[in-house]
Amino acid sequence: MTTSSQDVPGRLFLAIGRLSRSLRQAGSPGPGHGAISALATLSAYGQLRLGDLAAKEGVAAATMSRIVAALVESGYVRRESDPVDRRAWLATVTEEGERALSGVRSTRIHELSARIDRLSQEHREALAAALPALEALLTEED
Repeated sequence: MTTSSQDVPGRLFLAIGRLSRSLRQAGSPGPGHGAISALATLSAYGQLRLGDLAAKEGVAAATMSRIVAALVESGYVRRESDPVDRRAWLATVTEEGERALSGVRSTRIHELSARIDRLSQEHREALAAALPALEALLTEED
């Protein structure tokens, strides 16, 4: 079967979405995708205002407020008043949050590694060769 250039975006979109969902489901129970994503963003950027975190995650401020409230309740995030603007809140990942994030990443990377190991040598090489192009797709949005 030949792949036309029109097939690539649709197939790639479905494959990435399905793989991501499958890896999330293979992991241990815990915070959902939105919470893990918010934790990862806070871990990467450090302390952020809730509005800035919501913008980086591409969700509404009210949605991020609910996500952060659940993360605070779980002990994964600390929320404190912004000293510059007392009406705003700053969120910071706690040590427990960093451990949870590391555990989720480790579980999902282990599962992905096992799946890659089951591929043929030809598919593993093709996947490795495609990584620079996939990474370029990510940097285009930043």
